[in-house]
Amino acid sequence: MESIRFDDIDTLKSKISEEFGPFGPEIHVTQERINQFADVTGDHQWIHIDVERCKRESPFRQPIAHGFLTLSLVPALRAAPGFQVTGFGNVTNYGGDKLRFISPVPAGSKLHARARLVAVEAKPKGTQLTTEVNVHVVGSEKPSVIYVALTLYHPAMT
Repeated sequence: MESIRFDDIDTLKSKISEEFGPFGPEIHVTQERINQFADVTGDHQWIHIDVERCKRESPFRQPIAHGFLTLSLVPALRAAPGFQVTGFGNVTNYGGDKLRFISPVPAGSKLHARARLVAVEAKPKGTQLTTEVNVHVVGSEKPSVIYVALTLYHPAMT
């Protein structure tokens, strides 16, 4: 995989693309994981945790993962736009420009994600990369989550 220094703005900008990089590793979204997320966040809405009620009343006929659970898995899904940023001291999550929960993630599904670089901008404290991440249920063409992430790569502290 190609390595690009975080402060090589021109080379990073050359990687901006409409094309996504390859899918990263798969993660299994079990009912147990969904229940644990409900416990941590206090979001015990029945559509996520009540298997029997979902069979009767949900349009999905089974529990679905919380959208924010799916989003929280983005770091573990390790979607990358096809190159590696190097030479930085640390990187911080600077926020997001867009977040959409497009399609459900049924309990028991496996997820994977892919990414593409959208923008690069030199900032006073480092280099900001804007990356679109699409999270998919394995086997589905339609993404479950579309997230445009802002990350700030900082130089090493001296």
